Amino acid sequence: MAWNEPGNKGNDPWGNKGGNDKGPPDLDEVFRNLSKRFGGKGNGSGQSFSSFSLIIILAVALVVWGLSGFYTIKEAERGVALRFGQHNGEIGPGLHWKATFIDQIYPVDIQSVRSIPASGSMLTSDENVVKVELDVQYRILDAYSYLFSAVDANASLREATDSALRYVIGHNKMDDILTTGRDAIRRDTWKELERILEPYKLGLAVVDVNFLPARPPEEVKDAFDDAISAQEDEQRFIREAEAYAREIEPKARGEVERMAQQANAYKEREVLEARGKVARFELLLPEYQAAPDVTRKRLYLDTMQQVMTDTNKVLIDAKNNGNLMYLPLDKLIQQKPATTELEAKPQQNVNSSSVSTTRANEPLSGRPSRDDRTRQGRE
Repeated sequence: MAWNEPGNKGNDPWGNKGGNDKGPPDLDEVFRNLSKRFGGKGNGSGQSFSSFSLIIILAVALVVWGLSGFYTIKEAERGVALRFGQHNGEIGPGLHWKATFIDQIYPVDIQSVRSIPASGSMLTSDENVVKVELDVQYRILDAYSYLFSAVDANASLREATDSALRYVIGHNKMDDILTTGRDAIRRDTWKELERILEPYKLGLAVVDVNFLPARPPEEVKDAFDDAISAQEDEQRFIREAEAYAREIEPKARGEVERMAQQANAYKEREVLEARGKVARFELLLPEYQAAPDVTRKRLYLDTMQQVMTDTNKVLIDAKNNGNLMYLPLDKLIQQKPATTELEAKPQQNVNSSSVSTTRANEPLSGRPSRDDRTRQGRE
């Protein structure tokens, strides 16, 4: 049965035991009842209950305030602590506690490498316009300087990067920017950027500067592509020539060394032959002085023998008129090696009648017969 139904007596939650609905109870009475349960006097005044409630509320608030002060700094971060807005040091990684509403902690990642791009159309020193792109990679060194040395350190770095890039591009020619001078431009931009950032003390350190390939304006892009191709061909030809030089140079040095060794050998041989001739002449001189005619004739015969050894001419001294017999000695000398080869081969078994029939008029040795030699001499 519900508490407010007719006939339900003694179940009124508001303490109306008579069962008459007289409205909600007085709040003072409710507080007094609660104060009695917690040990209060309940004398009708709310002073004791208000003091106790305030203590409980303060205790709960103190616990909540203490628990709200715990925080964690990650391994890659550093916390910048401020007490009443004044710098109070840096906090390392781990679990820490701070006084809420008194201390403020700003965690900053100091290990990650961040990047800021920069790009735009810029004017070169030779009054050309080129589109360049740059990517700056940086890392935070000082967390407090990064947060409070400037309103926005990233925006300051972006503006400094754009200023340094425009300064370097404005002092270089377009051909260098597009082709061979890209690495020098990257280094110059890095130095200029560090020079600009130094007085601001942003707590940043530039790790690397990547200079992306620059592009000419679209109106002249085809002409610049042809120029770049020609320069690449030039570099390729230079490398091929250097490779050819590296290949030929060792061969030439070897040839020079070989010729030098041959010249030295020829020199030594000529010197030794000259010394041998001198020694032979010194040995021959006493003999010539002892018997000049005999020595002269012997020298003549030795010389003629040496000269006539390599000739195939036949000289005949025919003082008397008569038949001149011609002996083909030169041909006989040429046929001699062939005859030797025939004699070296093993003889085959053939019919004796066929041999006598076919070679009846030829000598067995393969040489011309006496009649043939006489006939040849007459002819």
